[in-house]
Amino acid sequence: MPKIIFSLFENEHLSERIRKGINAESGSYIKRQFPDKETYIRILSVVEKKDVILICSLDKPDHKFLPLLYFCKLLKDLHAKSICLVSPYLSYMRQDTQFKNGEAITSKYFANIISSLVDKLITIDPHLHRIKSLNEIYNIPCITLDASKLISKWIKNNIANPLLIGPDSESEQWVSKIAKGASAPFIILNKIRLNDNLVEIVVPKLNKYKDYTPVLVDDIISTGHTMLETIMHLKMASMPPPICIAVHAVFAKNSYRNLKKSQIKNIITTNTINHKSNQIDISEMIIRELLIKSGSDK
Repeated sequence: MPKIIFSLFENEHLSERIRKGINAESGSYIKRQFPDKETYIRILSVVEKKDVILICSLDKPDHKFLPLLYFCKLLKDLHAKSICLVSPYLSYMRQDTQFKNGEAITSKYFANIISSLVDKLITIDPHLHRIKSLNEIYNIPCITLDASKLISKWIKNNIANPLLIGPDSESEQWVSKIAKGASAPFIILNKIRLNDNLVEIVVPKLNKYKDYTPVLVDDIISTGHTMLETIMHLKMASMPPPICIAVHAVFAKNSYRNLKKSQIKNIITTNTINHKSNQIDISEMIIRELLIKSGSDK
């Protein structure tokens, strides 16, 4: 069955790697805004009876969501056979329950809308909190890929004598898997979140790790407050400058600049979100998943 890939919102390099890897057609379209900021979309490629793959990371989602919705609706009007959304970073995972009366459970609302637009979702390391699987809130097949092996490999190939440091107890299983793959020890922080922008960190004793390179690993760097607080504790313990590694380079506000100014050694991320810190490529994981699906179609 013919496949066609469309790259949305600054995902061109990743999309091209994936397109070549699965030998798909490259889709062409026009997206612009009218003077009043309404969105105009025109699909130039023929999509009728084709399997369409959309590459669209959903960081900063609010300005991307309506164009994505219109794009999917147009694909259906043009009789695309199927729509697979590859969203390496999936947003709206934070508010998955009602903490206070009257709050919107945006994870559920977002999932319901996406499920009505596409036939399948592929993402990488979604930031799950109180749900165990995306299938609890999405009504379409959801494939969750895991970047831990890629991170382990990068650490093993680039860092001598690493000590992995996980952000909180929820991360322990994931961090321990990365540490095992990198043949490295790990410790887990005790993190108390005071509000959206403020955390309190308790670091385990580091005496026996004085000769190690600290490697702070997390699934997302957003505000960077957890890492900044940890870096301060590492300095107080006379540890070497740390390396910060994350799957998703969200970097809200000035967080990237603040981390760079904090005397760290480096910041490394995967290319789920396009950013200057990207050094770990996740395209092969996505290619393998898409080829598995292609194989099952034959």
